Amino acid sequence: MKIIESKNKLSNDLSFKISPFKEQIKKTKPHKHEEYYELIFLHQGEGFHSIEEKKYLVNPPEFYFLKPGQLHFWQFTSIPKGFVILIRSDEFDIVNENQLIQLLNKLNDIQQLRFPAEKYPQLILEEIHREYTQQKAYSKDIIHGLLSVLFGRLLQSKDTNPHKTTPNSHFEKFNYLLINKTPHLHKVSEFAELLHITPQNLNTICRKATGKSASQIINEHILLEAKRYILHTDNSINEIAALLSFSDTSNFVKFFKKISGLTPLNFRKQYFQ
Repeated sequence: MKIIESKNKLSNDLSFKISPFKEQIKKTKPHKHEEYYELIFLHQGEGFHSIEEKKYLVNPPEFYFLKPGQLHFWQFTSIPKGFVILIRSDEFDIVNENQLIQLLNKLNDIQQLRFPAEKYPQLILEEIHREYTQQKAYSKDIIHGLLSVLFGRLLQSKDTNPHKTTPNSHFEKFNYLLINKTPHLHKVSEFAELLHITPQNLNTICRKATGKSASQIINEHILLEAKRYILHTDNSINEIAALLSFSDTSNFVKFFKKISGLTPLNFRKQYFQ
């Protein structure tokens, strides 16, 4: 039975890192990242980048935004060049850097973004990397200032609505639990208990933030995890049902078909015919 690999490229004492993208042609295995965001900037390279079920043709200059817990992998056919930024949410001061945190939250709406050649933020990325490498006095302040500019430029390119409200703290905590507790927890009441609120309150919070009920969101995360194992491992349906904490395989098959319209086996056959 295979478990999808979860990588952690940040040591415990780090909450931020920037490094050049590895300049090598290789196909990576499907994997998830630990509790940090990954911002990927490419100005050179060819191939494919798969994020969950979506497959992107690598066509630089471009940007990818990966949230904590998202599954992805690469298949390059030419040498890639660019930068990778890793950020934990605790990198920023929640009181004094709230605006920067809000800009990062707004990037959640972007998964992939292509630039006109003249809009690619090469100079900003090089300056952030230089400050990170040198680690002089005030380097962190300079980096955070440059990140604010970088995030703003990305949002300008996407033309994101600047008045969009960010989720409240309970919804953010709920998302954190979804990443770390799904698929072992399946019930709204289980998540509500961990958040110290009622299931009714959790439903209200979710509907206000997304228009969906808490149960819908939980089921979507369980379905997403199921699709990861179906597409990216050779585990049997019985094994996947057990990994996803279903009481038996028939319940898992009914759950999967009810939401996706396909049985797990038919879903797998769609991609491997």
